[in-house]
Amino acid sequence: MILLPLKIIHVNFEKISQIDAIVKSIYRLIIYSRHNIDDDLLDIYLNSMHDLKDLLGIKNAQMEAQNEEEAEEYLVNLKKTLDFVVEEIILDNNFVKELQLFQLLRLISPETNDLHLNRYRDSVVQIGAYVCPEPNKVPQLVSELFYKMLNIKNPIIRAIYFHHELIRIHPFADGNGRVTRIAKNWMLMYNLYPPIFINDAVEKKEYINTLSNSFKNIDKFPNKWNLYTANFFDQELDRLLTNVTFLYNTVYKIGAERQSKN
Repeated sequence: MILLPLKIIHVNFEKISQIDAIVKSIYRLIIYSRHNIDDDLLDIYLNSMHDLKDLLGIKNAQMEAQNEEEAEEYLVNLKKTLDFVVEEIILDNNFVKELQLFQLLRLISPETNDLHLNRYRDSVVQIGAYVCPEPNKVPQLVSELFYKMLNIKNPIIRAIYFHHELIRIHPFADGNGRVTRIAKNWMLMYNLYPPIFINDAVEKKEYINTLSNSFKNIDKFPNKWNLYTANFFDQELDRLLTNVTFLYNTVYKIGAERQSKN
């Protein structure tokens, strides 16, 4: 496996500019409005996860829970993990080290960590028709991925690139999706963007299909930017744009309601 070369990445910078403009508007509300407080943002972030009914209704858009008991456990682990990420961000710690992968695995997928304590997988895994790299290649690929991240200046592109490539490496025996999505959100939240979650069954199917097709095309043409990889980056930007718009509208509404009561 060859990691996706940074020089071939082409993303929609218009959407990134839109996202940045809305984020600035959110922080103008928080900083200058007398009717909004910074706690509003954090509450909205932490409440942006699915409730139990939603998880079961779509067989868990996060793709982890198959029954009510698993969904409840997943939500408990997700909350613990998000609380940990928020505390790390408060301490000015961005997601930049391999060690942090294992910290996230212990919190979001403790059963996997117990089976393979602080280790990457030791067996071959497959995602649909795509065969992931052999276990002995995983440590080097993960290290290379973290090195490449240092050369991506834009935090949104860095987060999406990391998400795409870590899923392609699939370093753990289980819990890869959970760890990857939380790591991506850690990077986004550190840089003052809202987290991205998959919202429904349609998005779930689109997400899986796009990634699978992207991996197959990169395997065939590792130095060519293909339609499916472009679509994955674009879909992630769309999800982020939806979330920042929702966040702005929610924060604005909270402030307007407080103002009307005065």
